Amino acid sequence: MAADAEVRRILTGLGDTWAVVGLSGNRGRAAYGVAEVLQRFGKRIVPVHPKAEAVHGERGYASLSEIPFPVDVVDVFVNSSLAGDVADEAVRIGAKAVWFQLGVVDEDAFARTRAAGLAMVMDRCPAIEIPRLG
Repeated sequence: MAADAEVRRILTGLGDTWAVVGLSGNRGRAAYGVAEVLQRFGKRIVPVHPKAEAVHGERGYASLSEIPFPVDVVDVFVNSSLAGDVADEAVRIGAKAVWFQLGVVDEDAFARTRAAGLAMVMDRCPAIEIPRLG
């Protein structure tokens, strides 16, 4: 599937609950602003960060496995060296898609995630892509 088609499918057809891994209350981090955009476009964001802080009015969790309800998309704001473990955890919790943010690249994790049947986007930003859907 072409990358743009995959982007559209994740943003419009796979569900509206997005776990944002790396999201904390730090307003200076990209994850904070991106989560705000996702909310503005009707997505439920779930902060995932070791601090398990509430962000944008949503309860935070220390890991994906602690979230007690289904997650549709796992949006990954961690260093590329850690992203593969997050993608593997997304597969284990039954997420439908994994989204690696701009600058987050792990070709092996991409292949594993796709092989497990999940939709996958790498090195793109949903806050840039979602307004383009019109």
